[in-house]
Amino acid sequence: MRILLLGEYSNVHNTLAEGLRKLGHQVTVASNGDFWKNYPRDIDLSRKEGKLGGLALMAKVYANLTRWRGYDVVQLINPMFLELKAERIFPIYNYLRHHNGKMILGAMGMDWYWVHESTYRKPMRYSDFNIGDKVRTDEAAVREQRDWLGTTKERLNKFIAADCDDIIAGLYDDFVCYEPYFPQKLHFVPLPIKMPEEVTTHFNEPSSVKIFIGISKGRSVYKGTDIMLCAAEDLLKKYPDRMELIKVEGVPFNEYQRLMDNSDAILDQLYSYTPSMNPLLAMSKGIICIGGGEPENYEILDEREFRPIINVQPTYESVYHELEQLILHPERIPLLKRQSIEYVAKHHDYLKVARQYETIYLK
Repeated sequence: MRILLLGEYSNVHNTLAEGLRKLGHQVTVASNGDFWKNYPRDIDLSRKEGKLGGLALMAKVYANLTRWRGYDVVQLINPMFLELKAERIFPIYNYLRHHNGKMILGAMGMDWYWVHESTYRKPMRYSDFNIGDKVRTDEAAVREQRDWLGTTKERLNKFIAADCDDIIAGLYDDFVCYEPYFPQKLHFVPLPIKMPEEVTTHFNEPSSVKIFIGISKGRSVYKGTDIMLCAAEDLLKKYPDRMELIKVEGVPFNEYQRLMDNSDAILDQLYSYTPSMNPLLAMSKGIICIGGGEPENYEILDEREFRPIINVQPTYESVYHELEQLILHPERIPLLKRQSIEYVAKHHDYLKVARQYETIYLK
């Protein structure tokens, strides 16, 4: 098949493309590299700042449109698959729809269904937009609500979701928000991870536990990184000889990976039920995820054996307690590291995931 993957989110499309190519398909990835993360792509669709940057990107997209014809499958990472205003994306989507085969919408990252459902129906006990029955009021959450609710972005998301052939969610969190609307064409497929050829982590009991935390530019409060970092820094003061803390902010993907290597655990995604791409990548290297590992995460994967994720509730106290227990009981670390690798290989290996996508494409 000829497959066009448009847009990027945490290396999902680039990794999926590698798997699909291994299966014999011809795949093109066109994206902005997910901003500063700068993931690999075949066609660069990054946008320079300012109005001229928008015009330049529009010109580049329209110059490529005639080449984006005749694909068996076109998959969008998100309704906002280009760094353009939503009203500019409508005609581009319609052109792609008219000149290609299957259209697939990825339920990846921020969109109307995620914002609306988490704000109003609240299908999860907590999320980026609610803690129990209460809606979060921090600036970043409110900004996303204003951006998606009652806007052109909402219209675009609803239009594409209704028109496309299939919708694929990579996390339980996204799946549960789309499920009431599109039960017939919604699929859950785990996120793709390319397992490392060589695992460099040590499976011994460390004398000092190395904790890694990546800080996203401008999204620290929204993602709960501020709370996780505060708990980790407080524990570092309490146990300076039993713990190390590695903080990384705003670096490209390759540098991020290098800095993460040889850590014992990663703090990530306080408000998520599930590990996303970065903690899954860490787990594939034998690094323990402290973050989202709710029962629903294991249930949607039908995982009955492994429990490698140290699950935390979205509070300072929960993060502090779970991290302290790991520091005080490092004998747990070798088993959790081994289970982390086995868990990712079982559910997220990029070739296994590519075959699941292939099955949906060929339906």
